[in-house]
Amino acid sequence: MSFIEVSAESDFPIQNLPYGIFKHISHDVPRVGVAIGDFILDLSVIEQSGFFKDLTDHVFSKEYLNDFMALGFEIWNGVRQVIINLLSENSLLSENDELRKKSIFQMNECEMYLPVKINEFTDFYSSYNHAFNVGSLIRGPENAIMENWKHIPIAYHGRASSVIPSGVPIRRPLGQTKSADKELPDFGPSKRLDFELEMGFFVGTPNELGKNIPIEDTYKHIFGMVLVNDWSARDIQVWEYKPLGPFLSKNFATSISPWVVTLQALEEFRIQGMKQDPTPLPYLQLAGKNAYDIKLQVALKSDKMDNPRIISNSNSSHLYWNIFQQLAHHSINGCNMQTGDLLGSGTISGVEIDERGCLLEMTLLGKQSVRISDTEDRKFLEDGDTVILSGYCQGDNYRIGFGSVETRILPAIDL
Repeated sequence: MSFIEVSAESDFPIQNLPYGIFKHISHDVPRVGVAIGDFILDLSVIEQSGFFKDLTDHVFSKEYLNDFMALGFEIWNGVRQVIINLLSENSLLSENDELRKKSIFQMNECEMYLPVKINEFTDFYSSYNHAFNVGSLIRGPENAIMENWKHIPIAYHGRASSVIPSGVPIRRPLGQTKSADKELPDFGPSKRLDFELEMGFFVGTPNELGKNIPIEDTYKHIFGMVLVNDWSARDIQVWEYKPLGPFLSKNFATSISPWVVTLQALEEFRIQGMKQDPTPLPYLQLAGKNAYDIKLQVALKSDKMDNPRIISNSNSSHLYWNIFQQLAHHSINGCNMQTGDLLGSGTISGVEIDERGCLLEMTLLGKQSVRISDTEDRKFLEDGDTVILSGYCQGDNYRIGFGSVETRILPAIDL
């Protein structure tokens, strides 16, 4: 138990302790903090007070988590234990009024920033239900899954520079589209803007160029996980993706949650993943429980609505390829992963319509509508809509939550 009161419905009990970059109204510059209930513990103050002696040296006064992430698995565990001790009942921090006033701040008085300086962004295609649903809509159920899909974690390289934190709005993208009844393409704002419900993880410690990360060691290289909304302009995508895949339809924005939840906090919620048939090649094989029971939701709010409405419920357990396989595969050719690399799962969908992770699936390529209020429907997103992704693991009278990633859509830029 923490000396700070935390409700059972809070995303941030002492069992979680996610890392983020924040700035209180009294601060000049952002720094590293840990969420606890409705508060943030300023780790720069804790570090300067000597509590991380022999573990860290001025890494928590930085504007990104990268320097801390690069220190490695053993340091992450050591720092986490110090924080748990400080926030526990009858701790040194609980009994030091002056230190508490300098280091603990109300969350609603703080601004959150992008937690990591992201070097590279890779987006996988790891949910079988999503791949089957989309493939069925485009090619028919008999040809839905490509020959390689169950043998290899499919992915493409995205754009790291346009990854943004929750709260930053996006503009409807411009691009080329082509109707089947027209000879030439048109140019203008996307008419089929979509969200994608994903999870992502950050690489903590790198590997050398030419040396892969063995799958049994991947957990030591993964610092933590975030919620990801990898926005898609479906009409731009369908025109541009052959033969090389997404380009302008995906690189205009990717939104992530501001709190990074560590694998240590998620350990209790590891479960057996989906059965993989055929058995993956040896470098992708890892025994044990390698998936996570993370409950995921998508809510949508238009400008006319007072409150958002939940339109999808999913779970990270719907991933066919898990995060350890994703990292092992990404580096198997000797690719040098770097501290701060973000790897997205791809859209996570369940079997039912209301478990699907994007409007493309939910509306069957725009053939039917999704009810978002008593008076409004959506086939794709409209200007003024706000999309809210959230996720958590449910424990015994506590939950390990990710907070949310909330993004409003602005009109396209006027050329």
